[in-house]
Amino acid sequence: MVDAAASPAPTDAAAPAPDARQTIALVDDDRNILTTVSIGLQAEGFATRVYSDGATALKALLENPPDLAVCDIKMPRMDGLELLQKLREKSALPVIFLTSKDEEPDEALGLALGADDYITKPFSQRLLIARIRAILRRSELVRSEVEAPPHDSQPDAIRRGRLLMDPARHAVTWDGKPVSLTVTEFLILEALALRPGVIKTRNQLMDAAYNDDVFVDDRTIDSHIKRLRRKFRAADPDFGAIETLYGAGYSFADG
Repeated sequence: MVDAAASPAPTDAAAPAPDARQTIALVDDDRNILTTVSIGLQAEGFATRVYSDGATALKALLENPPDLAVCDIKMPRMDGLELLQKLREKSALPVIFLTSKDEEPDEALGLALGADDYITKPFSQRLLIARIRAILRRSELVRSEVEAPPHDSQPDAIRRGRLLMDPARHAVTWDGKPVSLTVTEFLILEALALRPGVIKTRNQLMDAAYNDDVFVDDRTIDSHIKRLRRKFRAADPDFGAIETLYGAGYSFADG
């Protein structure tokens, strides 16, 4: 349920959007949600594409990527978790999950698979749009740094022991091995690596990764940290540079 009136259900579509508008893909088997959310986003200046099942959406998201996707978890043919898992094999497209109140394990798994955020149903259009804008701003910042001409001032690379982060290219390596991170994961790691040994609270990491007044709870940061550790342990099974101080937060050890 969302806080907008229903309209006739849209059909699955992948129509090109005007160049000036950012495109949001909506993936949900609930036609009422597709309609109301699509109308709300269009009123805010976005172009939308809608898909009623995960299998159809996956093909479209890979062949003609939007700027961001909003996906339900429970869907026919291919659920949101499987969709995200297959998407992450080939794409870093920002993804926000829609979940129900009784889907807490799925929320955590979605973040572990690489979702950028999640919103619990029922939700307000204002909250969803705020989350979308926050993630798009972060993605645009990374993109602009990567595409900037060589003579432009570029942020310095961050070297911490075996870690190398290149903010200009959104690139990360550990012991020379590439580690692929989402925008949110990159910003959290960057906040930790910039001040090794200093404990960052969850609120501070929220501020680093969600750089406007968007609320996310502690579980979201914890899930992103777990995902970061899992990715680095794939490159180095002994990775332990992200440390936890229980009740306080996290820090990066560059020794």
